[in-house]
Amino acid sequence: MLQNTRALRRASSAAEARRAVTARRPKWIFGTIAGGVIGAALTVGIVSAPAAGAETPDAVAEVASFVTGGAVPLTKKVDDSAIRISLAQDATAAADAVSAEVAGSGLDLAGAPAAVDTGDLNAWIDRLGDRDGLSSREITSLTAYVASETEAVTAETATLQNDYAAAQQRKVEEEQAAAAAAALAQANTPEGAKATARAMMASQYGWGDDQFSCLNSLWTKESGWNYKAYNKSGGATGIPQALPGSKMASAGSDWQDNAATQIAWGLGYIKSVYGAPCSAWGHSQASNWY
Repeated sequence: MLQNTRALRRASSAAEARRAVTARRPKWIFGTIAGGVIGAALTVGIVSAPAAGAETPDAVAEVASFVTGGAVPLTKKVDDSAIRISLAQDATAAADAVSAEVAGSGLDLAGAPAAVDTGDLNAWIDRLGDRDGLSSREITSLTAYVASETEAVTAETATLQNDYAAAQQRKVEEEQAAAAAAALAQANTPEGAKATARAMMASQYGWGDDQFSCLNSLWTKESGWNYKAYNKSGGATGIPQALPGSKMASAGSDWQDNAATQIAWGLGYIKSVYGAPCSAWGHSQASNWY
């Protein structure tokens, strides 16, 4: 009977030992894996130490990432979302500023959109900004939406800036063309043509008021300083009454519409044939032509 009792005790002790070993086995496995990974990380660090100033990997973080399957901690996600919100707010502020400037300018963008719509991005910012009740997955999704919409708003803002710059350039060119047209219209009047001739005579030939007086008499007789004057009987054209009028093309292709071009040709003709306006005027008085 005593032997049977001792045998039962030994069997019971063996069973308890097996249960203890079985209960501790997952911990041993985990410890073995973690120890191996840490050892490998330390070994790699010793064998291939980074250069001075290089960023050193966090071995503990790598182990944690390995054990947890690479999951990003919630605090890290919250930090990332805060950065994304800041960048998104900057993008909306820039878009709104450009849109307001375009609206204030009143410029026509030739059919291109005159503003950037930031409504969707602002809505995502508001949702992500209230993170207290959000899960990790929701924060991840909203952060991705904000990032994507931020890129879209930034691209649209750049396009709007380019379209606005092109519209500004068109306005400058239109204003310059209008100013040139107004100056041409003024120069094409009899008084404007006389002022042009006086200035051209002095700057290019050194002729003074006495020579201008002769020129004024000559061209008043010939055309009345009318750049559109045309002699039907002979075909003489313009202020200097060039014959044919196409001769004046040597002074500029716009000879038919620009009094200054006609004057430039006429003064050159007088200089080459008569030397000065008073000599040309004298010849005109004597023979009725010059």
